[in-house]
Amino acid sequence: MVIDALVQAEAAVAACFEAASWAASEHDLVAALDATHRLEQRLAAVKLSLVRELDGRGTATAQGASSTAVWLRDRLRLGVGAARRLVELAAALDTAPGAVRDALAGGAVDVEQVRVIADTVQTVHSAAGAETADKAVGVLVDWAARFDASLLRRLGTRILDHVAPEAAEAALRAQESRAARDRHVTVSEQPDGRLRLAGILDTEAAALLRAAIDPLTAPTGPDDTRTPGQRRHDAVADVCRLALRAGDLPANGGDVAQVVVTTSYDGLTRQLGTGALDVGPHLTPDAVRRLACDAGILPAVLGSAGQVLDVGRQRRLVTGPLRRALVLRDRGCAFPGCDRPPRWCDAHHIRHWADGGPTCLANSVLLCGHHHRHVHHGDWVVRLGGDGHPQFVPPAWLDPEQVPRRNEYHRRI
Repeated sequence: MVIDALVQAEAAVAACFEAASWAASEHDLVAALDATHRLEQRLAAVKLSLVRELDGRGTATAQGASSTAVWLRDRLRLGVGAARRLVELAAALDTAPGAVRDALAGGAVDVEQVRVIADTVQTVHSAAGAETADKAVGVLVDWAARFDASLLRRLGTRILDHVAPEAAEAALRAQESRAARDRHVTVSEQPDGRLRLAGILDTEAAALLRAAIDPLTAPTGPDDTRTPGQRRHDAVADVCRLALRAGDLPANGGDVAQVVVTTSYDGLTRQLGTGALDVGPHLTPDAVRRLACDAGILPAVLGSAGQVLDVGRQRRLVTGPLRRALVLRDRGCAFPGCDRPPRWCDAHHIRHWADGGPTCLANSVLLCGHHHRHVHHGDWVVRLGGDGHPQFVPPAWLDPEQVPRRNEYHRRI
């Protein structure tokens, strides 16, 4: 009987809780953690099968509840969303391929990964048929042993490249068609002259926006107290200034694209008067002066300071064609397990430039800010393997065998 087996399992778990974990070796603690995680997934499989059976029998409604989710909420003291997801996942597991159910029952995948696999397989089935969906199951279960649910979902968007390349292009075209259909930007004017932006950009426009604003969103120094959202806002404004300054925008009413501010001479020179935009709202004296000097003093000040910094740094930082070659090779942060994209990464010199290390592809690797600090202050050794891709050798205290590790995620995208 199921209940008898669960009673025995509960007693065994209670004994584990009472055991003195402080006396265990680090190796045993890690092994126990792995075993606990496997057991947790196996119990999840049992729980989902019980939920599915109870739902199918109508137990909840027979006991007066409006639905199985409501019944679970009251009986297990779950949130409404958690109870609903439990019922949905039980149904998904019931119709999932046997390999997925077996993987969960064996502790090889967790419930969130099951949800991702089920969703992805359904998408593949719709796009390429049952045979291709069966192939996708095996690949996804294999990936689940190495990637968490979030990374698995992102990898799943490219599953057709691995199991049905001939269908991948058609699926990509359909995806682009949906993106083109759904694209929009809404600009809502607020009573005080501010604008509220909302919308969805297609893939191409999103890439253009990121390429334009990402270089401008980094904090300017330790005294920069702006929030990330405020830095993105300021970056959008900077891009607009750059576009207006370039003079390449289409004419508007016979005039070149421009921002028109009306103010008095005394107000401008003495910083005492406000200015009126041609679209209505007023600007503070400080804002008026910033706009007035945009084509003169301010660019000169910013230019002289920026040029010194940029010229000095370009002599040792990876830029231009070398940066593009590095992005093409690493595709993101190269540290094992990291999913940070190239735009969040620095180019790390394997042999530091101050120690005579050259600025070249063979001496560079992409690292996100966190892992850049980690490599500089830790005992990891970075090198290029025989195939020219980065390897990370862990410190002996972490892995006595010091087996080189790689980032498998970016290489599968």
